[in-house]
Amino acid sequence: MPVTEDKSFALSNFEPYKEKKGEEYMGSEMKAHFKMILNNWKQELMEEADRTKMHMQTDAENYADPNDRASQEEEFSLELRTRDRERKLIKKIEKTIELIEKDDYGYCETCGIEIGVRRLEARPTADLCIDCKTLAEIKERQIGG
Repeated sequence: MPVTEDKSFALSNFEPYKEKKGEEYMGSEMKAHFKMILNNWKQELMEEADRTKMHMQTDAENYADPNDRASQEEEFSLELRTRDRERKLIKKIEKTIELIEKDDYGYCETCGIEIGVRRLEARPTADLCIDCKTLAEIKERQIGG
């Protein structure tokens, strides 16, 4: 399972794409590969959201002890924040799937060059090549830091 910047991205049954000699970048097979990755990732996130909902419905108790009640509320709060981040990620995944369908996937939004298969496998929602992403992070640190 690949480990990426996003801790929630850990697909089971993931096979790295094997490029064929002379294959066109973002040809139909390559796009299908990434669409499958994104759909599986989205499905895993949605299943996790369902598990959280069930957990909160079945495990919600009215504890008499204020400390127990506070612990449960903190646990639920953390789960809800995680699910909120994942909800935003699902929207980004859906936007990325739309890019695949429009034949705009796999190219840097800033400079237009190919992002690359390995980077996209590590971060399927990447919209910047590694050079542009590095520059953006440097600028962000200079402005924010």
